[in-house]
Amino acid sequence: MKTAEATALSYAIEPQADADLPAVEAILDLAFGPDRHQKTAYRLRDNVEPVQALSLVARQDGKVLGTLRFWPILIRRAGAADVPALMLGPIAVLPELKGRGIGISLMREGLARAQALGHRIVILVGDYPYYSRVGFQHTEHGRFIMPGWVDLDRLLALELVSGALEGISGHIVSVAKTFK
Repeated sequence: MKTAEATALSYAIEPQADADLPAVEAILDLAFGPDRHQKTAYRLRDNVEPVQALSLVARQDGKVLGTLRFWPILIRRAGAADVPALMLGPIAVLPELKGRGIGISLMREGLARAQALGHRIVILVGDYPYYSRVGFQHTEHGRFIMPGWVDLDRLLALELVSGALEGISGHIVSVAKTFK
């Protein structure tokens, strides 16, 4: 368990428990609205479970303050083997606690755990100024193709292992779907 402090707020970052799911879903609804399941990134999560070891919550006195999940994905390359990767998100914090460092702490812990588990690449759709704080970089337009529309300026990637993205491009697909 990792303890963090941000502006006199103390909380623990812990694995998400099944009992946390109602609080997690409520935080996600507050952060992204009721139509969040219509977003392109959710197509990659359909019929797939998040990586349990990387599903984290920030907790204070039993209350869930924030949530982070990672999902397994594949980068489908023409004429080459698929490359496993992770999709970060959703990440959300109670609205009244935004800007207190909880999200960044969750990401740093989640990315450290992902690296320790041997994951090499993380992809996400999000705001560069925020996610660059933990090392995410823009991807070249057209390098990765998502299943649906996505603002290519928001498609970001992070190598957990130096050189892991070298020469890698293709379609980002769900591990639940099989394509011929």
